[in-house]
Amino acid sequence: MKGIILAAGRGSRMGCMTDARPKCLTVLAGRSLLDWQLSALKCAGVRDVTVIRGYRKECLRGPGYHTADNERWAETNMVATLQCAHDLLAAGPVVVSYGDIVYHPEHLRALAAARAPIAITYDTLWRSLWGERFEDPSEDVETFEAAAGRLQEIGGRPTDMDAVQGQYMGLLRFTPSGWGQVLDCLAALPAEGRPKLDMTSLLRALLTRDVEIETVGVDGGWCEVDCAQDVAIYTGRLRQPGWAHDWRWSES
Repeated sequence: MKGIILAAGRGSRMGCMTDARPKCLTVLAGRSLLDWQLSALKCAGVRDVTVIRGYRKECLRGPGYHTADNERWAETNMVATLQCAHDLLAAGPVVVSYGDIVYHPEHLRALAAARAPIAITYDTLWRSLWGERFEDPSEDVETFEAAAGRLQEIGGRPTDMDAVQGQYMGLLRFTPSGWGQVLDCLAALPAEGRPKLDMTSLLRALLTRDVEIETVGVDGGWCEVDCAQDVAIYTGRLRQPGWAHDWRWSES
């Protein structure tokens, strides 16, 4: 299993925190998001990691990881960044992570154990995290429905909050056959829309083609950093023992 971290975007909602560095270098609990991820991947046995760079790419030079570049990062979205790692995705199983999240190594182990060619994790305890991050959590919630461990719906606007089973985390796994299904799906989409395609829209498109996407539920133990307020919220919550979304683990 190899790893890919999608870290090409600037993260404009971070404000001045990303003026001089890419979003993945935001410091949380004393370490950058990238450092937390590399440590979690290593702990889970994923030691060959490639970071896809874009904004302020000169800041990302290892050691501990390889790099590839999305030169069109300012005019493309997450799926285009993922395609910059085509050779890796076509060669063997790969775990893929957004560059602005942190997570427990156990989530990676659970994802690696998935059997389907495409698999994603989702947080079953999302309500508590969204409740802390947003004044009105319903404004940032997307539909998520799974049945028998297979994704049924994702990325829409929910009309019934009680029907939302979890929230997608930005952590995925592809086998080469799964990546082939992605390429087939992309080829069938209008060419003008592909550069701006986001990951949940891709997953929705795959569902319309009846592609199996395995779902791996986790109970907290991760966070997404979308703005400076998130950093402040998480820093405060880590001072309180027993927080369900504490992603840290003992490295001893």
